[in-house]
Amino acid sequence: MEFIRINNIEDPLFAQMHALLGDIFPPEEVLEFELWKEPLEDSGIRVFVAVHEGKVVGATEYRYYPDWNIAMTDFTIIGQSGLGIGRFLAKQREEDLQRLAQENGKTLFGMFGEIYNPHEREDFTFGGVMAMNPYVRREVLSHLGYKRLDFPYVHPSWKNDGEAVEGLDFCFMPTDERLTEIPSNLVVDFLTDYYSVLPNKPQQWLDMVEALKQKETVTLRPL
Repeated sequence: MEFIRINNIEDPLFAQMHALLGDIFPPEEVLEFELWKEPLEDSGIRVFVAVHEGKVVGATEYRYYPDWNIAMTDFTIIGQSGLGIGRFLAKQREEDLQRLAQENGKTLFGMFGEIYNPHEREDFTFGGVMAMNPYVRREVLSHLGYKRLDFPYVHPSWKNDGEAVEGLDFCFMPTDERLTEIPSNLVVDFLTDYYSVLPNKPQQWLDMVEALKQKETVTLRPL
C-alpha cells in the first residue's frame, strides 16, 4: 500500500478521493470539488491517500501548527475493510507529524479531532463501510488516545450556509497521557483560526466560543 500526498485538484487520485468523501460523509461535511484547489496547494494542509493496486482505498487530511505545536486531524477515511487501512494511515500520519514537530525543535503536544456522537445522532450510513460506523470509530480513537473535551460542541457547516452541525464531540489526543485538561485559550484560538475560512458562523458556534473564553481550562474526559 502506498501513502501518496495530493496537492493538485487535477491529480486523478483527488477525483477518486473526493468521490470517496461523498460516499462516506454526509453532504454538510464535504467541501465542494472546486473549493479544494486552494487547500490542496496550501503547504500547511497535508492530504494523503492510501493507494492499493492503483485505487484510492483510504485518505487522511491533517495539519501541523508550529506556533501551538499541535495538529488537527480533519478526516480519516477507510474505504473498505480487511486491508489494515486505518492502522496504515494512523502510523504514516504519526510519523509525519513527529518529523514536523522535530523540525520545529519540539515534541508534539497533541492533536485535535472531531468524532460523531452516535448517542446523540444515529442517522449516519457512511457508505455502508462498517469501519466508518461512529461506534467503531469512537472506540478506535479512544484506543489511539483521544479524549473528549468537556463542552457542548457544534461547528459551522462546510456548506457555509450559516447552519450549525451538531452530533459531534471535539477531542484532543495529548502526547502526555497524564494530562487531564488543556488551556481553554488554546481551544478558542485553534477553533477561531480553523473555521476562519467560513464567514457565515451560526450563533450557536459564536455562543460556544464566548463560553469557552470564560474558562481557564477544558477538562479531558474519556471517550
